Amino acid sequence: MRAWSTPDVPELPLRGPAVRIYDTSRGEVVETRPEGPARLYVCGITPYDATHIGHAATYVAFDLLYRGWRNAGHEVLYVQNVTDVDDPLLERADLVKIDWVELAQRETELFRQDMEALRVLPPAHYIGAVESIPLVIDLIERLREAGAIYQVETDLYFSVSADTAFGELSGWTREQMLHVFADRGGDPDREGKRDPLDCVVWRGEREGEPSWPSPFGPGRPGWHIECTAIALQHLGSAFDVQGGGSDLVFPHHEMSAGHGQVADPGHRFARAYAHAGMVAYDGEKMSKSKGNLVFVSALRNSDVDPMAIRMVLLRHHYRSDWEWTDDQLWDAVDTLTRWRKALSLGAGAPAAPVVDAVLAAVGNDLDAQTALTAVDTWVKATLGDDGLAETSDPDAATTIHRVLDAALGLAL
Repeated sequence: MRAWSTPDVPELPLRGPAVRIYDTSRGEVVETRPEGPARLYVCGITPYDATHIGHAATYVAFDLLYRGWRNAGHEVLYVQNVTDVDDPLLERADLVKIDWVELAQRETELFRQDMEALRVLPPAHYIGAVESIPLVIDLIERLREAGAIYQVETDLYFSVSADTAFGELSGWTREQMLHVFADRGGDPDREGKRDPLDCVVWRGEREGEPSWPSPFGPGRPGWHIECTAIALQHLGSAFDVQGGGSDLVFPHHEMSAGHGQVADPGHRFARAYAHAGMVAYDGEKMSKSKGNLVFVSALRNSDVDPMAIRMVLLRHHYRSDWEWTDDQLWDAVDTLTRWRKALSLGAGAPAAPVVDAVLAAVGNDLDAQTALTAVDTWVKATLGDDGLAETSDPDAATTIHRVLDAALGLAL
């Protein structure tokens, strides 16, 4: 599956600092130390509807990580999946009377367009669940050889007890896990399971559903193992960061890690697990089930500057939960107008301290808020209270343009 086009990103004349990020599994900010290319896996969309602001917040967050690594001098190997066959997609296709393949292709293409507009750097490998089925089958075979797979009717399950580290990623108690498992794709009450928390890795063929041949009989992959198989194939074990929204901590990331750690004993699935906060609208978490969505494409089609959308996202620390309001968008539009005025002057207040501050902020757990404050301070100094620019740095605007794009993805 193809990703989206890569924007032209300027190279900076200096290196940024090593990137530190909050690791959910350790409960602290840690320094990333890539050996060779920095390896990143971010869980992708299930394409049954358009990209909403909650999605965009997650992908912009990990775009900051990509840019931080890049500015620190690392090559980046970025992988993302698309869950282009799963229950929510099939249910939506049936509801709107459209072929599920057509729906997945349509919404994936809209996602590409949204990511391009927001200047999110694309993954090197953009892999659909359907095309990853041979990888999933191979991984199930490995897990079965390790004694971690058992059968219930036509379905195959993964025994969470096979992973001695199960639970360490989330830090959740068993009671916490059971409380949310059913609402997040699990089936804790199914008869025949050895443990209520065991998860399906191969769903046997059901009438009216798509299926593919396998040594276990016709069927399709479970959700969690899809990401494990793709990550192991393209990144290998102990890659640097697995990322996604905080709603993926359990069960998705916990289960994916379990699969990987049983398949490759002695290695963590990922060195660090980073999670973006949830975005609310009208007082509740933005979700398709609640219908309280703000779509990126709808804003773009209303001639909203995509850079204003991105600025709103950057003004909230990626780990925080927050609520979208239209006022934030219009304030970002006004801010960009002021910034562009300052940049149009060419000369301005000294830019070197701003570059240092922006790179340091992004390197410190992707602190875009502090980075934006540094730029805004420069804008105020450049415009001055009387609207006249300081001219101590004749190349200031060029320098600020470059760091805004290279570090924050804001092309002004």
